[in-house]
Amino acid sequence: MTELLGPAEIRALAAELDVRPTKKLGQNFVHDPNTVRRIVDLSGIGEGDVVLEVGPGLGSLTLGLLATGAEVVAVEIDPVLAGRLPSTVAERGGAERLTVVGADALRITADDLPARPTALVANLPYNVAVPVVLHLLAELPSLTSGLVMVQTEVADRMAAGPGSRTYGVPSVKLAWYGKTRKVAAVPRAVFWPVPNVDSALVAFERGDVVSSVDRGRLFAVVDAAFSQRRKTLRAALASWAGSAERAGELLEKAGIDPKTRGEQLDVHQFARIAAAAG
Repeated sequence: MTELLGPAEIRALAAELDVRPTKKLGQNFVHDPNTVRRIVDLSGIGEGDVVLEVGPGLGSLTLGLLATGAEVVAVEIDPVLAGRLPSTVAERGGAERLTVVGADALRITADDLPARPTALVANLPYNVAVPVVLHLLAELPSLTSGLVMVQTEVADRMAAGPGSRTYGVPSVKLAWYGKTRKVAAVPRAVFWPVPNVDSALVAFERGDVVSSVDRGRLFAVVDAAFSQRRKTLRAALASWAGSAERAGELLEKAGIDPKTRGEQLDVHQFARIAAAAG
């Protein structure tokens, strides 16, 4: 059984590397083995899977993922952490199934990776969590599922449905790719340093493409609709459509009341608007 990292090992590694977790990179390292086991268990990954881990840090979650028999491709932007991770794993087993890619997850493409990942499992830096997930889903069609740890407020936005207070751009764009749901809360005490925000696990499964409409066109409609949340869609989509009058025409063509607000529409209705403009 793989030996996971506890608080003492995490602090020893950080001291060895002279690593001081930074807010800029959103670094909060998980130092609780039971939390790692829980994340791995909820992810459902196992032998035969190729797991993409973003921001492996000192390797807590990496070791848990490797313990399932899966292959792990770890993308780490910090060169010091990326350089140490293979040694940390080699000391505990599973190094032959680990590849470390020193890169920014917001810029990687499929060609940057040694294999086509099937799942994303990661403790994501809170300041870039949504952009990272959306970028990876767009760039890596092989990703069919994921489980990510994010700030609770972000988790609520990612998994929200139409009409809810937290429903917005991330909710709709993720819905274009498939189903997203908030799975579980994560206590602050399992991190070092302890963050001043609550965390939660969010799971997603890629589904069928919502419609044949171009994703970029659909996302442009979504961005415009939520740029002025208090306005009706007729007003909010005026700049996107060219004028409020044209926006009203397109909405009526799509079968949507121009007085509706963006937070009331699901991804299928947004797709109808984008298609109407096609």
